[in-house]
Amino acid sequence: MPKTEAMTRISALLVGGPTLHFTYAGLSILTDPTFDEPGVYPGGATLYKLAGPAVPASALGEIDVVLLSHEQHADNLDDSGRALLAVVPQVLTTIDSAERIAHATGLVPWQRHRVGDAVITAVPALHGPEGAEALSGDVTGFVLEADAHPTVYVSGDNASVDLVREIADRFPDIDIAVLFAGAANVGRFGDSDLTLNARTALEAAEVLGDAVIVPVHAEGWFHFSETRERLIGMFAHADRADRLQVLEPGERADIG
Repeated sequence: MPKTEAMTRISALLVGGPTLHFTYAGLSILTDPTFDEPGVYPGGATLYKLAGPAVPASALGEIDVVLLSHEQHADNLDDSGRALLAVVPQVLTTIDSAERIAHATGLVPWQRHRVGDAVITAVPALHGPEGAEALSGDVTGFVLEADAHPTVYVSGDNASVDLVREIADRFPDIDIAVLFAGAANVGRFGDSDLTLNARTALEAAEVLGDAVIVPVHAEGWFHFSETRERLIGMFAHADRADRLQVLEPGERADIG
């Protein structure tokens, strides 16, 4: 989409974990809603939430769109987050997840969907090593475009730098990249992480050119096996600290 010299900056607030609220082209957008207080989520792999949301959902006002990486894991959609979906006009997610969420729109990779003045494209993601889909399920990321606005990439629960490279090839002018990091790992694939770790997040940043890197999904759950501080240190030691914009949970900031 055409860009101008004075692109609109986006206003963003990190709720915690993978949950980011931001404004874009007149829209109020939320990623992977998680608003429960700390608790335990039994399942194939028991998940432990260690920190509640920095702000309640009610503090965000009306949400126009939820970008949902997937719904099969509580660290991407917990109980309170699931309840919130019922009052959100549009929920974009995978085909598989849309089958289990009323009124959600399922998108296949590279499918475009217009919401107001924004075009949102579903992009591929891999929740673990090659072949992880059989155990982890399908996941998705998103690229947002609008006239006079930055192009924004939201990775979702993706661990593959090769897929980031494929996305960057199709969208060479990504301005802001929201990367789900934290090296999520429940031991399902040994030492192979389910999301980007500090090292692979740095590799992804190199692939993404000059994009501002906004890390999320890096605190608040026990299975996040690396701290946010490790990611910050990795970028600093590589002389790439200027590429990062680290948000403090609960504090709104402009990005871009």
